[in-house]
Amino acid sequence: MMRRVYMDHAATTPLDPAVLDAMLPFLKSEFGNPSALYAEGRRVRSALDEARDQVARAIGAKDPGEIIFTASGTEANNLALRGVLTEARRSGAGDHLVVSGIEHQSVLETAKALADEGFRVTYVPPGPDGIVAPQRVLQSVTSGTVLVSVMLANNETGTLQPVAAIADACKGRGILVHTDAVQAAGQVPVDVEALRVDLLSLSAHKLYGPKGTGALYVRKGTSLRPQMTGGGQELERRAGTENVAGIVGLAKAIDLAVQTMEERTKRLRVLSDMFLSEVMRRIPDVTLNGHATERLPGVVNLAFPGVDGESLLLNLDMHGVAASTGSACAAGSVEPSHVLTAMGFADRARSSLRFSFGRDTTADDVEYVVDVLERLVKRLRKG
Repeated sequence: MMRRVYMDHAATTPLDPAVLDAMLPFLKSEFGNPSALYAEGRRVRSALDEARDQVARAIGAKDPGEIIFTASGTEANNLALRGVLTEARRSGAGDHLVVSGIEHQSVLETAKALADEGFRVTYVPPGPDGIVAPQRVLQSVTSGTVLVSVMLANNETGTLQPVAAIADACKGRGILVHTDAVQAAGQVPVDVEALRVDLLSLSAHKLYGPKGTGALYVRKGTSLRPQMTGGGQELERRAGTENVAGIVGLAKAIDLAVQTMEERTKRLRVLSDMFLSEVMRRIPDVTLNGHATERLPGVVNLAFPGVDGESLLLNLDMHGVAASTGSACAAGSVEPSHVLTAMGFADRARSSLRFSFGRDTTADDVEYVVDVLERLVKRLRKG
């Protein structure tokens, strides 16, 4: 059997057995509706409340009621942007949104849709190192700016963003700040008080939790217009019977991630640094995309000039290596990476791949992938 090495943990992670164990009762015996008043419903409601407490503690939220459970990180991002902007326009507070040019498509496409609906949207480009400078964000705000959205860590390059500094600059102007922490949570400390953000998005499946479950932190006092209507769930902020098994899984996953973060991320840093140094030593003309040090511990995005990234990706798969050309949500797109393009490297975009490491990645895996890469890049460059 061919050896398989999974190097795309930034796209999704396997379900932790402990997370599955926590979920199983709510997929089998504890089937009650959490909105029901009888015993079966009350037991499930208690589990839902405990999960909300766990998620709040994990991100430093003061009140569990500041957590809204959603069906994904994408929905959380949609709710953050649409919820704030539509409520602000209704109340006459403003109609201007500022987002970075390297956001996940769930932010960028929502911003585009809002612009089509008459909202004003400004896109702030990053520098060539992939970092969105706070001063560039401030230059984009106006008297009608309602919300600034800048992700905590980029999903393609892993570059960390100065969200706390951006939030500090916005607070004095009365502007709300949202951060998409989907890629960052579990990899770096995420604390809403330290970041000073008003809204923050999470997703379970990036944390060894289940797909189809996310959450949005909304600071108390933040005006948010519900986008899903038809019920009073989630304190009337998101209608629909809660996915209790998924929510319990998210809570367990983020709790485990916080407990094991220090040791795990130290190990990931060693492995990714080993991978980067070996690739640079053995394969000529390779460039790191994104900041050299201000990045997630397990994400390495590399440009291989003279090689078509999609061809390299498919050849890696045939040799048992799973990697990525970028965001999993952009799979199948013929367009070059919008992140690298925004950084000013459209020429690199079609020759770049992302390698992302997980808790089961070994030094032997790294050596195998480097060996395969060295052979494939040499062959593909020869044509």
